[in-house]
Amino acid sequence: MACASFAKIGGVSSYSSQQLIGGRHSQSLASPPLRLASSRSFATRRASFQIRASAYGDELVRTAKSIASPGRGILAIDESNATCGKRLASIGLDNNETNRQAYRQLLLTTPGLGEYISGAILFEETLYQSTTDGKRFVECLREENIVPGIKVDKGLVPLPGSNNESWCQGLDGLASRSAEYYKEGARFAKWRTVVSIPCGPSALAVKEAAWGLARYAAISQDNGLVPIVEPEILLDGDHPIERTLQVAEKVWSEVFFYLAENNVIFEGILLKPSMVTPGAEHKEKASPETIAKYTLTMLKRRVPPAVPGIMFLSGGQSEVEATLNLNAMNQSPNPWHVSFSYARALQNSVLKTWKGQPENIEAAQKALLVRAKANSLAQLGRYSADGENEEAKKGMFVKGYTY
Repeated sequence: MACASFAKIGGVSSYSSQQLIGGRHSQSLASPPLRLASSRSFATRRASFQIRASAYGDELVRTAKSIASPGRGILAIDESNATCGKRLASIGLDNNETNRQAYRQLLLTTPGLGEYISGAILFEETLYQSTTDGKRFVECLREENIVPGIKVDKGLVPLPGSNNESWCQGLDGLASRSAEYYKEGARFAKWRTVVSIPCGPSALAVKEAAWGLARYAAISQDNGLVPIVEPEILLDGDHPIERTLQVAEKVWSEVFFYLAENNVIFEGILLKPSMVTPGAEHKEKASPETIAKYTLTMLKRRVPPAVPGIMFLSGGQSEVEATLNLNAMNQSPNPWHVSFSYARALQNSVLKTWKGQPENIEAAQKALLVRAKANSLAQLGRYSADGENEEAKKGMFVKGYTY
C-alpha cells in the first residue's frame, strides 16, 4: 500500500508533491516517477516520494493567505497595451504611455483601496512605472497593504493539430523574468490560458492548457511568486450550463493532475476560474443561485481544500451580475476563500466617470471604491443590489474574449 509523505510548509503539514485528486492520480501512484524500494519481503516495501523544499515555501504560503483575506479580492489591471488601448478608446483617449500611466495612477492611488483590495495584477509596463510625483506604483500598493502581482504569460497563439484552438506562450525565459519581477517588488504572478467549448474542447488543447499552467506554477514558486492558475473557459457558444460544468470538471481535473506532477505547493497557489454559466448565446439565462450551485459543485469535486483562495474572473458579466454571483457563492461556508479577481467588473464605471479629465479623478476613485466595497460585501455574503445604477447592470460580452 502506498503512503504519502508530508512536508512542513509555513508551519502547516501538507501533501507536497503527490496530492490525491480523484481516481486518476491514484492510478498514477503505480507508475513513474514513483519507485518502490526492492526487498525480499513485500511487507518492507515503501513508496518513495519526491519532497518539494522551496526556499520560498513559508513566504509563498504567507503571501497567498494575505491575498485570500476576508472581505478582500484582486484588482486586475494587467491588460496588455493593446487591450488597455481599447479601454481608453471607449472614452476617446489615445493609446499611449502617458494616458495608460494616468489611468493606472488613478486606480493605484485611490485612498482606502486596501480595505477591499488585497492584490493588484500589473502589466509589465506598470510594474516599472511611477506616479507623476515620482513614487513607484509598487510602493503605492504596499502603503495600502496591497500585494503587487505581475502578468507573466506572453499571450495566446494557434495550437497546431487542434480544432482551431489556442495555447499560451511564455515559458521560455520565465525563470529569469520571474526572478527580476520579484526584485522589482512583485509577489504573485498570473498566467491566463483559455479553453473553448464550441471548439470541443479537444483533448490536446486541455492537456496543453493544464501542462503549461503547471510548468508556469512550478517556475513561479521557485522564484518566490505565488502563481494564479487561470484556465479560462470562454463564454462563446449556445451550450447549457450542464455542458460548461462537464468541461470545467475535465479541465480542472487535468490542471491539478499536472500541478501535482510538477510538485507545486498547493498552499502557495491561488486559482482564477471562470464561473460555471451557460454559453453567452444560450436561450435561457441562469440565476445567481443556479450559477453558484453549479460552480461550487465543480469546485468541491475538483479543488483540494489546501488551496487558500478561489479568485473568480468576471467573464464578460456586468458589474452587478459578477457581484451577485459571487455573493450567492458565499451564502454558506466554503473550504477556500471565495473571492474576486475582476478587471472590467471593477473598472467599467471608473472609466465612464473619469472620461480622461483631471477634474474627474476624485469622482472616478470614489466609483472604484463603490465597486470594490460591493464585491467585498459579496465575498462576505452580505451584498444587496438595491440602489445599483443601470450602468452597473450592463454587460460587455465580446466573443472570444471575456477578460
